[in-house]
Amino acid sequence: MQGEDFLNSHELLLAYPSKLSGMLAAGELDVALVPAALLTELKSYNILTNYCIGANKEVGSVCVFSEKPLNQVKRIYLDYQSKSSVALLKVLLLHFWKIEIPFVASHDDAYINEIGNESAGLVIGDRALHIGDRFAYRYDLAEVWNEMTGLPFVFAVWVSLKPMDENWINQFSGFIEIGLEHIDEIAAGHENEFSGIRKYYNENISYRLTDKHREGLSLFCKLLSEFPPTENI
Repeated sequence: MQGEDFLNSHELLLAYPSKLSGMLAAGELDVALVPAALLTELKSYNILTNYCIGANKEVGSVCVFSEKPLNQVKRIYLDYQSKSSVALLKVLLLHFWKIEIPFVASHDDAYINEIGNESAGLVIGDRALHIGDRFAYRYDLAEVWNEMTGLPFVFAVWVSLKPMDENWINQFSGFIEIGLEHIDEIAAGHENEFSGIRKYYNENISYRLTDKHREGLSLFCKLLSEFPPTENI
């Protein structure tokens, strides 16, 4: 009941993380789940709680698909929903694969049909999970990051622009913990959407913001900040 009491005393808004970040910056929200890539755009912020959306190794839902090795493709179509995933791809292309491939922006799911021949595509979320082995090559970006750095990748963290009361943070953390305790029940409610959803929630996604996660987040922000401002994604 404690979690219900906390939820009932707050307004919960559901939207793409990038939109929530904009609302946070505009003062329309007190706390938001902020994509890691957007942290470099904030002058100051507070990371709240020891929880995140991350991946220790393979995540499964953030992948580049292609019919040829990446060093043979001439363009990569970008998913329109995730700024952190696009930024991670840019960092990996420069520091891991050490190749330069032009990006093509997309505005809907039609870009997936362009993958093939000389075109690759960054696909995230349910669409990436459903694609599976449809294409010859699948590059899981969180797994590649781990191979390059030995660290987990953090996609998003809970952030406020102003300090929050410690008692509130403890209540909020408890609310998140209640959700994690019911992760199997949450997964069961979505099994008709994807057969491996239980494994995805329990094994692919990591929710604890450990010291290693913080180290990975700090390194990612550092590498991303090294790009010229006009090139930041």
